[in-house]
Amino acid sequence: MGHAGMAAAAVRYLRSAGAPAVAGPVETLPRPELRAVGEDERAPVDHGEFRRVLGNFATGVTVITAPQAPGEAAGPAGFACQSFSSLSLDPPLICFMVGRTSTTWPRIARAGVFCVNVLGAHQGDLCRGFAVSGADKFAGVRYDAAPVSGAPRLAGTAAWIDCTIHAVHTGGDHLIVVGRVDALGAGDGGADGDAGDGAGVSPLLFHRGRFV
Repeated sequence: MGHAGMAAAAVRYLRSAGAPAVAGPVETLPRPELRAVGEDERAPVDHGEFRRVLGNFATGVTVITAPQAPGEAAGPAGFACQSFSSLSLDPPLICFMVGRTSTTWPRIARAGVFCVNVLGAHQGDLCRGFAVSGADKFAGVRYDAAPVSGAPRLAGTAAWIDCTIHAVHTGGDHLIVVGRVDALGAGDGGADGDAGDGAGVSPLLFHRGRFV
């Protein structure tokens, strides 16, 4: 169903559950023995071939937004992100990946909070706008403030997840950002009023270099 569909399904499940899925806190598992791959053991993989093969995995598309950080003159920050996933139910965690050379990520990091906007199938142009650098990405974009973080919650999305930065890990040329979920909803939750259940908003999917 793709990340966007899974996110919407997770929202519906969390709303219907109404209580923790387990009777008590999740027990910590013993740390496994890990063997890291050495630099001299890595088989060379062509970058183009890597992208071609991995492009066969369809993903949902999100826009990660953050409010203006204290002391900054610039407005809110945001960028298009395909690498998003749910991570944990107890505690509720999600994660996304961002390139270490991103100029938007430092602004989100300084804000300390963010909102994941799961885009609808009709929002391809909106995604393209947030994928460029050096422009006012929010010009002409309808949004309101997410209830906890105050990050831009975009209009017309399939789902939104309001988060606080929980942890950041390195992963090669990317960073793995873990967010603790503070609030969430499905359907059009931004700028147009009440959030729905997401039933009328199909997710935007990316497959083999194009939207589908």
